[in-house]
Amino acid sequence: MPIRTYKPTTPSLRNMSRDTFEHITKTKPEKSLTVSKKSMAGRNNQGKLTVRHRGGGHKRKYRLVDFKRTDKLGIPATVKAVEYDPNRSAYIILVAYKDGEKRYHIAPHEIQVGDEIVCAKKAKIKTGNRMELRNVPVGYPIFNIELQPNKGGQIVKSAGNSSKVVSLDGPKAQIELPSGEVRLVEKSCMATIGVVSNIDHSNIKIGKAGRKRWMGKRPQVRGKAMNPNDHPHGGGEGASPIGMKHPKTPWGRPALGVKTRRRKYTNRLIVKSRHSKK
Repeated sequence: MPIRTYKPTTPSLRNMSRDTFEHITKTKPEKSLTVSKKSMAGRNNQGKLTVRHRGGGHKRKYRLVDFKRTDKLGIPATVKAVEYDPNRSAYIILVAYKDGEKRYHIAPHEIQVGDEIVCAKKAKIKTGNRMELRNVPVGYPIFNIELQPNKGGQIVKSAGNSSKVVSLDGPKAQIELPSGEVRLVEKSCMATIGVVSNIDHSNIKIGKAGRKRWMGKRPQVRGKAMNPNDHPHGGGEGASPIGMKHPKTPWGRPALGVKTRRRKYTNRLIVKSRHSKK
C-alpha cells in the first residue's frame, strides 16, 4: 500500500502522510449492510462523561462485518469490492455468495476483486479461505481467530497483523500472536488464511491536531501541566517533575506501566508470555 507524502507548504503538511487508497474499488458502502451509529462522545446513559478525550468527529455508518462465516460452510463466495471502513484500521471486502447473499469480511492483504473464497472445516490453503485450526499448516499466517468454537473471530483483526500456528501436538493448537505470546486454542476454532490488509497503516503520520479532531479525538493534557486540584501530578513552580512514589491517574490509582491483567483463570492457556525475553 503506497503512502502519499506532501511538500511542506504548511507546517502540518511537513509531517503529514496518508493512504493513497489504491486498493479501494468501491467508495459507497452496501446500504443493506450498514446501520446508523450514534456518537456517544464518551458519555453514559445519564449524559455523564465516563471516557475522556472523545467527542466531535465525522459522522459514521457502521458496516456489519461477518467475523464468523460458519453459517455459510462450504458455500463459495466471490469478492465484489474492496472498501474502506472508518470503524477499523483494516479494509473490508464485499462478497457475494452463490446463494445470492452479500456480506462484509475483513480484507486479507493482496486480495483481488473476482477472487473466490470459502469457509469450510477443511479447505484449500488460499488467502481468504477460512477453516479449522487443526487443518492449518504450521507456519502459515492466519488472522480473525476464534478463542471459543463458533463464537466468531475475536483476535488478530487490525491492519497488518497476523498470527501463525506453531504446533498442533496435543489436544489444543499453539498459536503465536503478534505480541509474541504463544497461546493454546481449541483445534475446532476457525481462522482465516493470510495477513490483514492495509499493512502500512502504522506508518501513516497524522500531521496535525485538527485531523485527530476529524476522527473524534479531543485534546489530551499532561497531569503535570495542571493545577493540584485538577490532577495529583499538578502544581509546583515551572516545569516540575511528577514528584511522587509512582505516577497516578486523575483519580489517584497507579498509572504509567502498572499491570492491568486480571483474568488469571486464562493463564493456563498461555504457553509463553509476551514479556519473556527468549
